Amino acid sequence: MKNLFKTLSAAALLFAGATVYAQDPSNTNMSPSFGVKGGVNFATVTGDDFDSPDSRTSFHVGLLAEFPLAEIFSLQVEALYSGQGFKSDVNGGIFGGEGKVEYQLDYINVPVLAKVYLIEGLSIEAGPQFSFKVNEEIDADANADGGDLDVNEAEDFEFGVAAGLTFQTKMGLFATGRYNLGITDVVKDQDIKNSVFQIGIGYKF
Repeated sequence: MKNLFKTLSAAALLFAGATVYAQDPSNTNMSPSFGVKGGVNFATVTGDDFDSPDSRTSFHVGLLAEFPLAEIFSLQVEALYSGQGFKSDVNGGIFGGEGKVEYQLDYINVPVLAKVYLIEGLSIEAGPQFSFKVNEEIDADANADGGDLDVNEAEDFEFGVAAGLTFQTKMGLFATGRYNLGITDVVKDQDIKNSVFQIGIGYKF
């Protein structure tokens, strides 16, 4: 919870600073825009130390700010709660337990994306992502309250990359698809990386 508080505080300062920037009269031609977004995650892990786990279906939700730097180029910063992890037949292994379990590994993700508009409304984006762990548990029954086992095996911070495609209407509604890949290991000294496909919708104002 301490990491969550620090991360949300940093995000609040970021958006407060962006609001001040937006009120600067010199930025009237290329004013920042702000928005909300959410959607579905299809999350798993990759690496030599884990054998083809099933994906965990979860969600992401959060805020974004886009700062135009040129007519077709901008910088977009987001703060998202993201449910990640995987499902697997775990018999012992690095997390312990037996049977079909869901490893729930949730983060506050802060991607910082370079965004290029190919045509009006259609853009590609890519950049680094900074992730802060807020929840980690093993769930033997993901559809019920029982069966949860809190664990603390994953690293508190992850560095990764994100890339995707967004289409936005003139009304501010948009749809986006993105792939996130962890660069640093999920667990120290284990070749396990987060791998997440995201499909989402949102609104800019």
